[in-house]
Amino acid sequence: MGIRTGQQYLDRLNASRPHIVIDGEIVSENVAEHPAFANVAHSYAKLFDLQHDPEHQAALTYVSPTTGDLVNASFLVPKTLEDLEKRRAAIRTWAEYSNGFLGRSGDYMNSSLTALSAAEKWFSRADPKYGENIRRYYEHARENDLLATHTLIPPQVNRSVSGSEQLGGRLSAHIVEEREDGIVIDGARMLATIAPIADELLVFPSTVLRGTPEDAPYSYAFAIPNDAPGLRYLCRTSLHNGGSTFDEPLAARFEEMDAVAVFDRVFVPNERIFMLGHPELCNGFYSETGAGALMTHQVVTRTIAKSEFFLGLASEIADSIGIDGFQHIQEDIAELIVDVEIGKALMRASEVDAELNEFGMMQPKWSTLNAARNWYPKVAQRFPQIIRKFCASGLMALPGEADLASEALGDIEMYLQGKTLTGPERVRLFKLAYDASISGFSSRQALYEYFFFGDPVRMAGALVNSYDRSEVRERVRDFLARED
Repeated sequence: MGIRTGQQYLDRLNASRPHIVIDGEIVSENVAEHPAFANVAHSYAKLFDLQHDPEHQAALTYVSPTTGDLVNASFLVPKTLEDLEKRRAAIRTWAEYSNGFLGRSGDYMNSSLTALSAAEKWFSRADPKYGENIRRYYEHARENDLLATHTLIPPQVNRSVSGSEQLGGRLSAHIVEEREDGIVIDGARMLATIAPIADELLVFPSTVLRGTPEDAPYSYAFAIPNDAPGLRYLCRTSLHNGGSTFDEPLAARFEEMDAVAVFDRVFVPNERIFMLGHPELCNGFYSETGAGALMTHQVVTRTIAKSEFFLGLASEIADSIGIDGFQHIQEDIAELIVDVEIGKALMRASEVDAELNEFGMMQPKWSTLNAARNWYPKVAQRFPQIIRKFCASGLMALPGEADLASEALGDIEMYLQGKTLTGPERVRLFKLAYDASISGFSSRQALYEYFFFGDPVRMAGALVNSYDRSEVRERVRDFLARED
């Protein structure tokens, strides 16, 4: 089959029968037409369509090694630096379409599956069948152009104890039955972003397991269809308020729904199980296979596009109201320029210093990507702050699109014009600034980026503990012992 069109994606989504709860309503069919999901589903459809666009097809696709069909380039197993650059060009194409606001585009989990399939032999430490399963599933996802998401952590109930200790171990998704043909899962997991509009849900290890017998039921990795029997999604209220792309330019396009995944005795067949038991291997699921590095390569590419968007937005605002000559404004724009260039430099360094891992995959340098994923969540919090500073009270003096078609148009043209923009043009620009800096959508984006890889404090501790500082410490000791 190879690359899908947007319509094929939407048709499959509408034909699925998930169990989605949102605002007291149960949605179980025609998901792509529901007001809470329709706009973002059609944005994802556009990503699929870009694969068929002559302008972008070369960047977004490559030839499948098994079928000869064109498949998405995020499934390319990198063997060379050029392969990493090819992957980045594809990821950047999608990221620039959404300006980095689609955090769960398909290339994210595709990157995970790609690295895991290359590390097939790693799974043999548990059982060769798991490696065969992940390779076959990766090929299935690649050849059918599936959109997958994943669910990450135990419910946020009592973080002072492990998931296996919460409510007697019944809260967190866990194995309640092992059968000859598969396993049965019960409990819940957070946080399944875009789950209602995905084809597949990947349930991979996420938190550090202690390796005790109590952790065995929580040690697994598997994939299930979005509408697997017994699987329910509890969604938050949509952050798109029903406005047009004029009034809510970001939320109306890119509002990715988040959901809690509830497993009510969900059956997982053997062929979709990639790890069972072995908590010590589950703890190394991302680091030892290269999956974490390839996923972060995708994330950094996306966040560069997002940084560039905020640089462009801040620059447009400054020019539109004549503040671009003020030094304190230039200082903030300089900050955004530095952020863009640091992101690009970290990305490029990770590629240039890439090495073949033990499974033959060209793995971007992890310590560099690890620095990027610790740095960006904090600097990204500044982006909406800068936009708010530039716009100030202008964000609170915004009529809507309907007002442009009313008798108020004259007032808008007179009193809301900018230095370089007409009144309606300035309102449109500031509506974008509003949605990027003070709307509910923007607040969710800030939270999402801050905790994307987990608690920044714990991430910092993991960075310190994993980074080899022996050489630089030795240099300090040598200096102290030097006799000049």
